[in-house]
Amino acid sequence: MNKTWLSALCLLTITCAAAPIEAESNPPYAHFPSLVGADALHVQGITGYGITVAFLDTGIWNHRDLKKNTLGEHRLLAEYDAIKDKAGKAKDKSGHGTHLASIALSSAEAPEGYNSLAPDADLVAVMAFDKRGSGTYAHVIRGLQWIIDNKDAYNIRVLNLSMSAPLNSFYWDDPLNQAVMEAWRAGIVVVASAGNTGPDPITIGVPGNVPYIITVGAMTDSYTPDDGSDDRLASFSSAGPSFEAFLKPEMVAPGGHMLGQIKPGSQIPKDHPESQVDGTWHQISGTSQAAAVVSGAAALMLQADPSLTPDDVKCRLIASARPAVDEDELAYSVFQQGAGVINAFDAVYSTKTGCANGGIDVDNDLADIEHYAGPVREAADGSFYIEGHGGYEWDGTYVSGTGYLWSTGYLWSTGNLWNDGYLWSTGYLWSTGYLWSTGYLWSTGLIEPAAINDWVDQE
Repeated sequence: MNKTWLSALCLLTITCAAAPIEAESNPPYAHFPSLVGADALHVQGITGYGITVAFLDTGIWNHRDLKKNTLGEHRLLAEYDAIKDKAGKAKDKSGHGTHLASIALSSAEAPEGYNSLAPDADLVAVMAFDKRGSGTYAHVIRGLQWIIDNKDAYNIRVLNLSMSAPLNSFYWDDPLNQAVMEAWRAGIVVVASAGNTGPDPITIGVPGNVPYIITVGAMTDSYTPDDGSDDRLASFSSAGPSFEAFLKPEMVAPGGHMLGQIKPGSQIPKDHPESQVDGTWHQISGTSQAAAVVSGAAALMLQADPSLTPDDVKCRLIASARPAVDEDELAYSVFQQGAGVINAFDAVYSTKTGCANGGIDVDNDLADIEHYAGPVREAADGSFYIEGHGGYEWDGTYVSGTGYLWSTGYLWSTGNLWNDGYLWSTGYLWSTGYLWSTGYLWSTGLIEPAAINDWVDQE
């Protein structure tokens, strides 16, 4: 592909990349960068250059498209094995971590454009899950602490957590969530997958239930990337609200039949050979992949404006998202699609602030001074609604239509749906069907299971 870099269009705060080197081959085109508007940013030199994205997952494949950016510069800055507590190598025997990193920042270029959101972003890989995608709280927390400790050394600005663990306690009592909150407080934009256990309500697990971070569900283009009329919410995408009544997920991103790279012989191709499309390129569906899209978009935003805080990034992603609508009404509830599908281009050029995480304080939360509940309530008939906001009721059903347009003209009033937090009241609980046994005691060695999201059929 002959690409002209339009340096004159670059923002003053952007470090513009030089002309890309020739790709080794022409892979099949992934389409999702175009679907979320990232391709229009790439031609302006907004490619994630200088921003590091960390993946806490199954490790990484040292493929050229992941080791080097479009300039041929080495950008795989560090690897850490949190299972063995050893820096140096995080060899991916699963394929999951590599696939996600490929979606977010592969430098591979098809004739139509780059096959990732941020092809020039830097990469840090932390392995906390084995080839089967299994791990423990101890592994994940160790990996999170390593990322926080090395944040400044590698300029880690974004952290992708495409994983899930069962709910055993309130979000503030969960040790893994506490480590995630520490990462957010340290200035790292944390992006988590909603999970693949939808479409029922209150199916988002740990750490997607942390109110501060960005939790991502999945939509699909139904294999017709040039026809937006049949785009729809993926049936497997986990839905909110969170147990503590926060709106989750905050947004959705492409997560159906997502094209990415995996090393031959990895466990995923062994278990699912049907995922292979062309050579090392594989299609996998899941909210894990959707989270990787948002992580790449966050890198683009931070290259454009490195001064953005995690709250700013969350706010602008929400404010610029495009909800699925059906005749001017929301086609899916905010508990399913959040603010809608991300628009990376509009998020980069947004100037919104103050529309996320209002009324909640991560410092007080971590200090155990006060904890919070969101604005979602349950009506007598079992439906969910947002206190003080009419028109956002949901009875928990999933609409399985043929597809809906994602509106660019839908205005969220001021983003205040995602800007309401209240002090937790011990007297407020959902119906007993959503309760866990109280007083959960965490194991001494934190051997509680955590895992990457379950395989789902392609959508």
